[in-house]
Amino acid sequence: MRLSNTSLAAASITAAAGTAFLWRELQAKQAAERMAAAALESLLRAIDANDPDTGVHVRRVAEYALVLADAAGLASHAKRRITRVALFHDIGKIHEALFDIIHDVKRLTPAERRAVTTHPRRGADVLQPLAGFYPDMQQGVLAHHERWNGSGYPRGLKGRRIPLAARIVAIADTFDAITHGRQYSDGRSVEEARRILLEGRGTLFDPHLIDVFLLPPVWERVLATYERVSRWRGPIAARRPGRRETQVPDIMFRWRPGRSAARARHASGHRHRAAH
Repeated sequence: MRLSNTSLAAASITAAAGTAFLWRELQAKQAAERMAAAALESLLRAIDANDPDTGVHVRRVAEYALVLADAAGLASHAKRRITRVALFHDIGKIHEALFDIIHDVKRLTPAERRAVTTHPRRGADVLQPLAGFYPDMQQGVLAHHERWNGSGYPRGLKGRRIPLAARIVAIADTFDAITHGRQYSDGRSVEEARRILLEGRGTLFDPHLIDVFLLPPVWERVLATYERVSRWRGPIAARRPGRRETQVPDIMFRWRPGRSAARARHASGHRHRAAH
């Protein structure tokens, strides 16, 4: 059955309208994704501006977490998710209710320690507006102080109920906290950090991930990373005399077009062929 010229014209118009609609939808989605990436960059800069020490800490944690994620054989998209969780895991600590407590040079009182345990939920609340774009990031930040045996906070999650990104960041965060210390204590040796992590295997930390982290070739990468990132200084902090320090690297959340763009192009081409 042959179509009339009028029918062919109507089909072409319909296909063109559908293609234009898909294109507008794709452009709107991509613009929103760019805005979300820009929001992450702004949040990271806010951490740097409000607390340079935390800004350096989260970057170090991201480096250790990537070593572990890579050794565990995770895909690139999973490693990007873990990087985001690592970079924002402590964003709740710059809340005004916690800032002075966390930066006090004295040891924390029990009441202050209880206050500090609110930072994962405060951080998740800050990230909530971006949950539509990065749902794993909010959940990972909320769970980064959960422990394998259920003794962590804020929800007492246990085992594999803890998001994978949070389990990885917990190990990286602990290693950095031990080796770089706190306001009221100096950092300890990497061997002591190794011993503490091993002691927490299967109780505080995912036993499989600890085994991977402490494998000799992986541990060598951890130590090499430690030597490199230990020289980083904050983006704003002044250089300390007598110490070899380098500027902490700037991290840009570059927008990457996802599969939606490819699907839209494929659909556009298919409609175009069908109309002819």
